[in-house]
Amino acid sequence: MQTPVRRSAGFTLIEIMAVVLIIGLLGGIVGVVIFGQVDSARVTTARTQMKQIESAFEFYRLDNGRYPTTEQGLRALIEKPGTTPEPRRWRREGYLQGGVVPVDPWGEPYLYEQPGTNNPHTFDLWSLGADASPGGEDVDADIGNWAEDEGV
Repeated sequence: MQTPVRRSAGFTLIEIMAVVLIIGLLGGIVGVVIFGQVDSARVTTARTQMKQIESAFEFYRLDNGRYPTTEQGLRALIEKPGTTPEPRRWRREGYLQGGVVPVDPWGEPYLYEQPGTNNPHTFDLWSLGADASPGGEDVDADIGNWAEDEGV
């Protein structure tokens, strides 16, 4: 009696290549969606950080009767300014938690101007967006405290 020839169980090269191709296509589609969400999350993070900084500036104004000058800038929230006008009742612990001025989600400093060009009675606070240069569209757009609907 002859023993039947057994075919080894496994995948052919064509089957493996088809699976790799399908996984690659799915990975590409998912990657595009995820990277789009990362950009959107960075814009949201910038807006949230700016709200926190704006609140700190309001506390500064309540204590000292005015906002810091453009020259005193964001550092006035963590270090007592030594330039005129000096704050009357600056908080020893500063106005930002952790004693650090945050940078925007793209690693660049936030910009501050008082009085503001867009907010002449208060101040302008903004990020230049992903491209770190003025203007731009989508994630490259400037994100400022004067316009809620700009950016992604």
